[in-house]
Amino acid sequence: MQVMERDSEEIVLTSTGRRHIESELERLVTVERHEVTDRIRDAISFGDLTENAEYEAAKTAQAFVEGRILDLKRILSNARELTEAEVPTDQVGLGSMVTVRDLDFEDEWTLTLVSPFEADPDKDRISDHSPVGQALKGHKVGDSIEVKTPGGVTHYEIVQIGK
Repeated sequence: MQVMERDSEEIVLTSTGRRHIESELERLVTVERHEVTDRIRDAISFGDLTENAEYEAAKTAQAFVEGRILDLKRILSNARELTEAEVPTDQVGLGSMVTVRDLDFEDEWTLTLVSPFEADPDKDRISDHSPVGQALKGHKVGDSIEVKTPGGVTHYEIVQIGK
């Protein structure tokens, strides 16, 4: 989860990333906020709040939900959606769908290069600020790159770039 440092900083999102953020915001406002309110109300009914673990847990959850709502609203208010025409296919850039071959293990991996605000490594949406994203940016099909990560050095060849 990326927190913005400045309110005026432009954030470029893919259309998928924008929809995901809007969906998360909607869920937090319409579902989770109400669930947390119900948990607080139920915990208050248990009596003494000074030793009420349920109340403390619910208040912590409320702070997290409200903070996340503010972050998402701030992201969306400063977001600009990346147009299809802006996604490069001649070299790796923001929004590019890239297939790379791991030269050490001969495995292929297809990923999409996105902003840190929409990165989700479990769904192969890799931040352009991550070691892999930084190593890929600007390279073309056929280029070999070396990526230094906390787990060691990996060697990739760019097989394909698309949208």
